[in-house]
Amino acid sequence: MKNRIVDFRKIIQESDSKEKLQLNSLPYDRNELSPVMSKETIDYHYGKLAKSYVDRYNNNEGDDDFNRAGAFLHNIFFPQLQSPSSNNKPTDQIKEFIEKHFDSYDSFKEAINKEAMSIQGSGWVYLSRSGNIKTIKNHQIKNDILLLIDWWEHAWALDYQADKSKYLKNIWSIINWSVINDRLSVKGGDEQ
Repeated sequence: MKNRIVDFRKIIQESDSKEKLQLNSLPYDRNELSPVMSKETIDYHYGKLAKSYVDRYNNNEGDDDFNRAGAFLHNIFFPQLQSPSSNNKPTDQIKEFIEKHFDSYDSFKEAINKEAMSIQGSGWVYLSRSGNIKTIKNHQIKNDILLLIDWWEHAWALDYQADKSKYLKNIWSIINWSVINDRLSVKGGDEQ
């Protein structure tokens, strides 16, 4: 648990740094999220696209803010995933947090799914430290993220074609709630 907390703090600290960026290693094998996310999706999404934000930033190519934020968001997104489980539900602090703000896990999923489906084009949807569901257009650094869902086409199109709702339905089975609990326990993270 302590290593995950340190890693999350490091991601937040690096968002303000002008040092070279790096893409965090995956805490699972590239085929471990299947069938929710195939190895091909991980190879493309993580291995090429997320890496390209880091590489472009480090090589001073393109928009620095966009590339930095893209690396930041992917460094939050990928570590919060785990092998699929049909019984995957929030536990401990995050369970209480969700029930406080949404009454139930099902109501929370419904609210986040509705917000995601309202996004025109690409972006991100997330649960904030305030208990609000927020969206991010394109890439922006936000320090109040607890749970983040990538809503860019490369996150779901290879596996789900145009069926975004199926991606949303399935992603809940790969959320690592221990990681989300760790984030909730970290002090800081300004509301944005």
